[in-house]
Amino acid sequence: MSRAIHIFRSPDRFVAGTVGEPGDRAFYLQVSQDNRLVSVLLEKQQVQILAERIGALLGEVHRRFGAELPPTDVDVDDLEPLQMPVDVEFRVGTMGLGWEADAGAVVVELLAVTETPLDESVVLDDTDEGPDTVRVFLAPAEARQFSARTELIVDAGRPPCPLCGRPLDPAGHICARTNGYHRGIELSDLQKPDDEP
Repeated sequence: MSRAIHIFRSPDRFVAGTVGEPGDRAFYLQVSQDNRLVSVLLEKQQVQILAERIGALLGEVHRRFGAELPPTDVDVDDLEPLQMPVDVEFRVGTMGLGWEADAGAVVVELLAVTETPLDESVVLDDTDEGPDTVRVFLAPAEARQFSARTELIVDAGRPPCPLCGRPLDPAGHICARTNGYHRGIELSDLQKPDDEP
């Protein structure tokens, strides 16, 4: 069966979003153009890395080609939630990122998880063999907006532990850096009254 390649050359919207409460959120990328809507599921780290790499790519494009770019500190225009219902096309396994000089656009490619090792030649290619794919072309301003919104989405989760960097849970946090020890709790507080030494 040949792969499905969903191409969005002038998307109306390309955003990261979540469903669920902090600590139990599912992360999605959603792209729409005209009457088409595609949503893919991915990990928090994947969407965070994608946003960071887009920023790095834009910096490199400016340095190498002198392309005019929007500033890095942009106000996010689109704070709306994902369009519901979120029907997942696939879970993202591999991501590709590139620059199309003729169109002056960032190219984001999202490929489905595969059971077999992925041949890198299928990334940013239209070969018949390979995983299902979503390919999105973004103007530099749209790419900056995507990165800025993604940063807000990621930061809206649980705050990180100042010692180990892992997310803090509302019910408590056993930190590896403190070997599970919580400051302010004495050993005597943990003993039962009948545990006389």
